[in-house]
Amino acid sequence: MGCDLEVDVNGEEVFLVDKVVLCSYSGKLRKLFGKSRSTSNLKIIFHELPGGAEAFELMAQFCYNNGLVEVTPLNACLLHSIAHYMEMTEDVSPNNLIEQIEKSLEGIAFWSWADLLVLLKQCESLSPLANSSQLFQKCLDSVVLRITSASETSPSSSSPDSTGFRFSCDTRSSESTKLSLYRAWWFDDLVVFNSNIIEMLAKSMISHKLDHQTISRFLFYYLKSQVSCAENNEKCKATEIIVDLLFLLDRNSISCKGLFGVLRVVSNVNVNKCCKNKLENMIGSQLDQATLDNLLVPAPVGMGFLYDVNLVLRFLKSFLCSGFRASSSRLKRVGALMDMYIAEVAPDSRLKASKFIALAMALPDGARDSYDKIYRAVDMYLEVHSGLSEEDKVKICSVLNYEKLSTEVCRHLAQNPKLPPRTALEALMSQQSKLKNLLQDVDPLKPVHDTPCSFISKPTMEKAGNYDGDQVILYAKKLDQSTENENLKAHLQGMQWRVMELEKICRKMQVQMAKIMKSRLPSPGNPRSLPKLCS
Repeated sequence: MGCDLEVDVNGEEVFLVDKVVLCSYSGKLRKLFGKSRSTSNLKIIFHELPGGAEAFELMAQFCYNNGLVEVTPLNACLLHSIAHYMEMTEDVSPNNLIEQIEKSLEGIAFWSWADLLVLLKQCESLSPLANSSQLFQKCLDSVVLRITSASETSPSSSSPDSTGFRFSCDTRSSESTKLSLYRAWWFDDLVVFNSNIIEMLAKSMISHKLDHQTISRFLFYYLKSQVSCAENNEKCKATEIIVDLLFLLDRNSISCKGLFGVLRVVSNVNVNKCCKNKLENMIGSQLDQATLDNLLVPAPVGMGFLYDVNLVLRFLKSFLCSGFRASSSRLKRVGALMDMYIAEVAPDSRLKASKFIALAMALPDGARDSYDKIYRAVDMYLEVHSGLSEEDKVKICSVLNYEKLSTEVCRHLAQNPKLPPRTALEALMSQQSKLKNLLQDVDPLKPVHDTPCSFISKPTMEKAGNYDGDQVILYAKKLDQSTENENLKAHLQGMQWRVMELEKICRKMQVQMAKIMKSRLPSPGNPRSLPKLCS
C-alpha cells in the first residue's frame, strides 16, 4: 500500500496517505480526483479543515482500519465534524463514518454528566461548524434535560454523577462561594463555556420551561465569573448576551439587586445602546425593590453632577410605563425611595434647578402622603444654591403640595427667609383651606359658622388679619415685596398662629362631640335612658 497523496492540514501538519484508501470513504476526495489513475505524487492543502490535524488523523485511522472506529465523548465531535466535511456518507461506502457516529449518539441520554460536558466543550472548540450540527443540538438538549429532570440537591453541591469536572477558569474563590449561596449544582460546571454556548443553553432552558428564577440566578452567576476572568471583548459580548437573555424572562423572577450588579459591569464595558436600554427598562420596572445605595450611581465623567441623576430619571420613566398602577403600594414605595434620593442629591452644588425639579415632579401626587421630606430637600437645595433668582426659587418651590405639608413644616416655611414670600403665603392659604374642610367634616349638615367654633366670629377674625382667603391674596398683591417683606412676614406669622389656634379649638370640639355622641347611645342596662347633654 503506497503513500501517493500528501495532505497539508491547515499548515499544522503534513500527512502522507494512500489516495485510494481515503477515496473509498470520502466523497469529497473522490470528487476531487475523479477517475484519475495518475501514479505520480499529489498534494492537497486544507486551510480550514474542522478539527485540524487531530481530526484528520482520526479520519485516516478509520479509513485504514476498514471503516471501524470507537466513538467516545472525547472524539465524537471531531469525528462528526470531519465526517461531514469529507462527505463520508452511505452513498460512498456502506456503514460509513457518519452513520456510525449517529448510531453511537442514539444512547447519548445515558451518558454521564461529565461525558456530556466533555462533548459540549469539544463542540465549543469547533464552533461555528459544530454548533450548527445535529450533534451539538443533541448534546445541548441532553444537558438541559439532565438539569430539568434532576432532583433538587443542596445549592452548593455538585451533580449526582459529577467527578469534579472543571476546565481552566476556576470560579470557586471564597468571594464567589460567599456571594452565590443559592447556586444550583450545575452552575459551576457551565460557567466555563463561552457566551455563545450559554446563550443557546439558556434559550433551551426557557423552551424546556425551567424555572425562570433559577435561569436568572445562573445568568447573574455566569456574568460574575466572566468579569473576574474574561478579556474585555468577551466581557462586553457576554454582558450583551446576558442582558438579552434576562429580558426574555419573567420580570418577577429577576433579582433587582442582580440587575444593579449588571449595571456596574455595564459602566466598565462598552456595550451597545440597545443593551443599556433593556437593562434600564428592567431595573425601572421593579424600582420599588431598589434601595438608596442602588440609586447612588456616580455620574459619568464630564456630566458635572455628583450622582447620575439622568439615569434615575430614566428609571422613573420606565417604572411609570410598567403598569405600576395595579398596586398603589408599589407607587408609595418608589415615592419614599425618591424622597430619600432627592434629599441625598439636594446638597450637590452642581445640580441644576431643572434636574432637581424633574426629580421632585417625576412621580404623580399620589406617590406621597406627605411632602415634608420634599420640603426639607427644597430647603437644603436653596441653602446650597443661594444665588438663585426669585423666579428660579418660585419654580423650585412649585414642586411642593402645600396641602400635604404638616403644620410644623408650614410654621417653618412661614419663617424661612430662603423661600419667596409668595410661597409662604400660598402654603398658609392652603392650610387655611384644609382647616375649613376639617371643620366641615365634623358635622357635614352644618355650615362652618354653625360649629361650636362659631364663638370666634368671622368679623373678629377678619379684623385680626383678613380671615377671608380672597382678601388675603388681594392684600398680598398690594404689598411692595421689595420694601415690606418684614410686614408680610409678620402678617403670615399671624395667620399661621390663627390657623394653629383654630386647629386646637377644632380638636377640643371633636372630643366634645365624641362624648356627646357616645352619651346618646343607649346603655346595655337601660336602653331607654336619655343622654345628659350638660354636665
